[in-house]
Amino acid sequence: MKDNIGIYIHIPFCKSKCLYCDFFSVADGKKFEKKYVEALRNEIIKRISVNKNGYHVNTIYIGGGTPSYIDEKNIYEILETIKNCCEIDENVEITIEANPGTVSQEKMEAYKKMGINRLSIGLQEKNDKLLKEIGRIHTNAEYLKTIEYANKAGLNNINTDIIIGLPNQTIYDVENTLNQLISLNLTHISIYSLIVEEGTKLEKLIDNGTLKLPDEEMERYMYWFAKRKLEENGYIHYEISNFSKIDYRSRHNVDCWNQKEYLGFGAGASSYNGIARYKNIEDLEKYIENMEKDNLAKNIVIEEIQNREDKMKEYMLLGLRKINGININNFRKKFGTTPLYKYNKELTKLVREELILMDTNNIRLSKKGLNLANVVWEEFV
Repeated sequence: MKDNIGIYIHIPFCKSKCLYCDFFSVADGKKFEKKYVEALRNEIIKRISVNKNGYHVNTIYIGGGTPSYIDEKNIYEILETIKNCCEIDENVEITIEANPGTVSQEKMEAYKKMGINRLSIGLQEKNDKLLKEIGRIHTNAEYLKTIEYANKAGLNNINTDIIIGLPNQTIYDVENTLNQLISLNLTHISIYSLIVEEGTKLEKLIDNGTLKLPDEEMERYMYWFAKRKLEENGYIHYEISNFSKIDYRSRHNVDCWNQKEYLGFGAGASSYNGIARYKNIEDLEKYIENMEKDNLAKNIVIEEIQNREDKMKEYMLLGLRKINGININNFRKKFGTTPLYKYNKELTKLVREELILMDTNNIRLSKKGLNLANVVWEEFV
């Protein structure tokens, strides 16, 4: 019987790197595109061939970087390589991330023809001034054009990412952005709070006073305002940062949160095989060189080997990201014990602090727990 997996493909190329970004991406690597895609396809073939059972693929997620920045023919070649190596589920979800300013009508139609059935488009904010301040290279008008291209191509399952807590952002900016997204009848909206990562250009601009962040209370208000507005307009809040119409949850992400296995291909991509979490090196040229020399193992770095205790803790952490929380019976089936017994001390403390709710079947974050999610996570680390 073939092993069920999801596949993640990392495309590290960007037209320009955003000021807040600390993901592995390069803004000057387009000259390596052809060699990188060849190396990536080679990695797919070699790693998949190791499994004698073969793989049944339920989801494919092409992220970055900016996957829509590279030639669509290369995306096609990558997908064909996967299809030739694996059994693809008839209802497979294939997502590609796309940024405004890097797509055309022809490119969208090509995506549709090659089987891509879900888009994740990075808007971040409607206000062009705020977009420029965080290093985004597009305007809101270009975002709307991207949506137009997608709809004309028949790609109607669309997520859009937005960020709250941006420098100089107001609640009115958040409201205007949400009003636009709701009017577009998107199937999925992701709302992320800005995290100022160490070593980014944004950190320097904030530290030297060039940019100023909203205070924490305002950022939390933006979150609750967005949650209420989206729910009032038919979006289901199913994970801390994610809202969808009925039947349009991100299946790839849900599988990851449910601790299912996935394979990551490309420089900087992560994988999980149920026991180990491992990652490819974040060095574009070295990654290509290793694949050209058939040194696959040199590209892989083991990040964690999990024992039973590690798996249970992670299951709790990932489960509490989801609004429905952790199903007690499912935990018992997977680990042979109940979380109520295993984590009695931690759960009792969180119940007393009103951070989680428990009933006969589920453990989930309360409204207060959502607001203080990091406190909950720390109880299980």
